[in-house]
Amino acid sequence: MKKSIPNSKGKPLKSIILILPVIFLSLKMAYAQAVVEHLPLQGPYLGQKPPNLIPELFAPGIVSVDGRYEHGISFSPELDEVYFSANFEDDIPHIYYSKLQDKGWTKPQQVNFTQGKKEAEMHPFVSFSDTKIYFTAHNPDYTDTKIWYVDRLANSWSDAIKLDSPLNDDEVLYSNQSINGDFFYTNVSKRKMYHAPQENDTFPEALELDIAFGVHGFISPNQDFIVVNARNAEDPNRKDNDIYVCFKQDNGTWTRPINLGDAVNSHFNETCPVITPDGNYLFFGRYNEEGGLSNFYWVSTKVIHNVRPKI
Repeated sequence: MKKSIPNSKGKPLKSIILILPVIFLSLKMAYAQAVVEHLPLQGPYLGQKPPNLIPELFAPGIVSVDGRYEHGISFSPELDEVYFSANFEDDIPHIYYSKLQDKGWTKPQQVNFTQGKKEAEMHPFVSFSDTKIYFTAHNPDYTDTKIWYVDRLANSWSDAIKLDSPLNDDEVLYSNQSINGDFFYTNVSKRKMYHAPQENDTFPEALELDIAFGVHGFISPNQDFIVVNARNAEDPNRKDNDIYVCFKQDNGTWTRPINLGDAVNSHFNETCPVITPDGNYLFFGRYNEEGGLSNFYWVSTKVIHNVRPKI
């Protein structure tokens, strides 16, 4: 028996006409939700006034938000994008993103690079080539902590890929690169700093970094110094973490860790140091918010060069 096809008098077509307004309304609502919200901020570093020799709270209420931990921040080489990780107490960390557009910086939004492959993502780093973002991903219980990355596409990012390198044989985090592409990171399993020289965009070897102490290390663009955090080593009565710097010497070895002193450190914990792509600023987390939470602070890298040993 031949099945009849409904015409303009049939109920199926009438039903379609009736639901069209609902579809259009849903699309309109979806579009409204997709509209990017912009902040009235222009210029690099979210339009914030640059600090000098005294650390300043970075982008309060926008990036440094009361009631959560902020830790690990990275700017694109052109300083028109920022990625950072944050989490509320008793929650897993996530990566947030903001971009400078014609209308200003976009309101930071959460990204999900692994799309559920890993529940927690943190410590982003935008490569100097601006083609990749490296980050740490792990399980909710902080196991299987590895380095992942995404590639930049035309208007988005690729699927996340776990870095294929011996450095991921251990539990690792806080990866960053110098201009030449060499990797520096913290080996959590061994609680030491490591580095992996780049060879044709691969990292075939993981080597212990010969510095006296420190974790959450961040290399300067030209590898002339590295900043780390460690428990204060000068006062046995103190239990807080400070930021230290090791300078690379002419023979390739590193100086002893030098405390950045009152110019950066306090009796609160200072952790997760970052050097900006232009080499001009040091970012770090300071755990001075009520409840022991951390915010981002930034200061001129003059505070680092001021403690460089005289030859």
